[in-house]
Amino acid sequence: MFATISKLKYLYSAINQMNNMINLTPQNLQQALGETSAEKLVLLTFYSAQNPECHQQAAILEKIAHEYGEHLLVATLDCDVEQALASQLAQQIGLQALPTLVMLKDSAPVDMLPGAQTEQQIRDALAKHLPAQHELLLEQAKQALINQDLNNAFSYAKQAYELDPNHTRVKLVLADICIQIHKLDDAQALLASVAENERDAYFTNIQAKCEQALAATDSPEIKALQAKVEKYPNDLEIKLELSNALNIAGRKEEALEMLFTVLKKDLNYADAKPTYLEIIASLPDGDALASKYRRKLYSILY
Repeated sequence: MFATISKLKYLYSAINQMNNMINLTPQNLQQALGETSAEKLVLLTFYSAQNPECHQQAAILEKIAHEYGEHLLVATLDCDVEQALASQLAQQIGLQALPTLVMLKDSAPVDMLPGAQTEQQIRDALAKHLPAQHELLLEQAKQALINQDLNNAFSYAKQAYELDPNHTRVKLVLADICIQIHKLDDAQALLASVAENERDAYFTNIQAKCEQALAATDSPEIKALQAKVEKYPNDLEIKLELSNALNIAGRKEEALEMLFTVLKKDLNYADAKPTYLEIIASLPDGDALASKYRRKLYSILY
């Protein structure tokens, strides 16, 4: 029993190493519940390692804290360790059960959830005081873009779009990312779905970028190589050159399809297979195109 409690305390201590999760003590009480609550929502949780429901709820809070980042501080009051402080605060709020969650803004409670709560109940309560999930994902997408992390930028923006497909700013940020990762058909579709009265300067900028990218996809070099492939359909070297040109232009599906025709003829021809795999690796995580062409490659490997 005591070994289990010690283990739970250790795990909870590790969880609280996150930037927006702290263990509440008399030393940081004023800063957390006073100064910090003036800047962001503080979620105070009364916790005991001896209570299984507290431990279960702790895992939920870790997940939520990670998602809300700088918008939320989770302050855990360990009632076993900080008994005097726990008693003092329990009297002030009228604590009746463990676990209990108290939401504070500007040093004052704005909501309280006594007893064990489901993840959805906690999320519903937080939604009254925090930005919507799609707005948080949009912020993360923008930050990833600034950091040139296109893979995560696309993932965050796509999730935001799935949560709110009618949000114009989400559409435009996702379209911008789609242009940068050469998903031009998707970018065009997103831009076309923006209402006329919401086509602002940002829309105009993204639309110009899309048009410029589209113009670059059909260069004289590509047209010349396509003509050569048509004239010499069994020349694998020309097909390899065309696939490279298509890839540079962002026409990744056509590049993969051209490389696949080469690999079907000669699985080990020049650098066809490494190039094929590199293009797949350059696609965003979870991209259906990557799955499709992995399967096609496996079909001729095995």
